[in-house]
Amino acid sequence: MAASVPLAALSKGMVSGAYDYQVKFQKLCLNNLPKAFVGLKIAQISDIHSGSFFYKNAVKGGIEMLLREKPDCVFFTGDLVNDFANAMRDYQDLFSRIKAPLGVFSILGNHDYGDYHFGPTNSLRKARNLADIKKTHGNMGWDLLLNENRILKINNEQLAIIGVENWGVGGFTRYGQMDLAVENTDDCPIKLLLSHDPSHWRAEVIPKYPQIDAMFSGHTHGMQLGVRTDDFQWSPIQYRYNEWAGLYKQDAQQLYVNVGYGFLGYPGRIGILPEITIFELASV
Repeated sequence: MAASVPLAALSKGMVSGAYDYQVKFQKLCLNNLPKAFVGLKIAQISDIHSGSFFYKNAVKGGIEMLLREKPDCVFFTGDLVNDFANAMRDYQDLFSRIKAPLGVFSILGNHDYGDYHFGPTNSLRKARNLADIKKTHGNMGWDLLLNENRILKINNEQLAIIGVENWGVGGFTRYGQMDLAVENTDDCPIKLLLSHDPSHWRAEVIPKYPQIDAMFSGHTHGMQLGVRTDDFQWSPIQYRYNEWAGLYKQDAQQLYVNVGYGFLGYPGRIGILPEITIFELASV
C-alpha cells in the first residue's frame, strides 16, 4: 500500500502536472526606475524543452494564458530544446504567437548548445544544430541576445535589456561574456539581465556587476518536484542551488528564478508546476 502512494503521485503528475500552467504575478520594485517605465508589464517564460512535449493543445493553452495578460514585452530565459533544433518543428507555429509591443527577448540555455548529445568539442553537425536553433528564434520573431543588449526607449527615457549566453557553476560550459553583454549600457539607469542559470548571479553578477538591477533566470525547474505556496517552498533542488524559485534580493540587486514552462526527464511535475511570470515594474 505504501509503495502505491508515490506511484499514484507520479502518475498524476504525468497526467495533469506537466501542463498545469500557473500565472504568477510579481511586483518588481527598482531604484531609479524612470517614470516612463513605471507599470511596465513583463512576461517571463523559461525552459520550454520542446523535445519533451506530447500534448500540443495543452501547450497552446499555456501560450494563450500568457497572451491574455497583454505584456509590454516578453523574456524567454533559455532551453528551447532538449538537444535538437528539429524538436521545435511542431511547435514553432505556436510559440511564434508570442508577441509584445516592445518585443520578445530571448537567450540560450545549457541544453541549446548540444553539448549533451554532440559532446563538448565542436563538430559540423553540432554547429549546424546550434545555427538552426538560433534561426528558430528569429523565425518566431524573438530577439535572441548573444552576449549583447537592447535599449528600450519611452519618452526619451531608457532601460537596458542585457542577454548573456549560458554561464553557470558546477561543470556547465561557460559561453557567457558579461563584459561584452553590458557594453554601452552605462547611461541606462536600469539594467535587466537575462541569464539562464541562477548560479551566475551569486558567482559573477553580484561581485563583479553591481550595476545589474535585476536578473531573470530559469534552469532549475524546481526539480519538477516539491511544495510551492505563497508562504512556503521546498524542493530537493535547494540542496544544489541556493536560488531556485521565485524572487531573491541582496542589497540593491534582485534575481527571479522561473521554474520553467516545460519539463525534462520525468514527463510531469508534482507540486512545482509550470510557470508563466508576469512582472509589474514599480519605483522604490
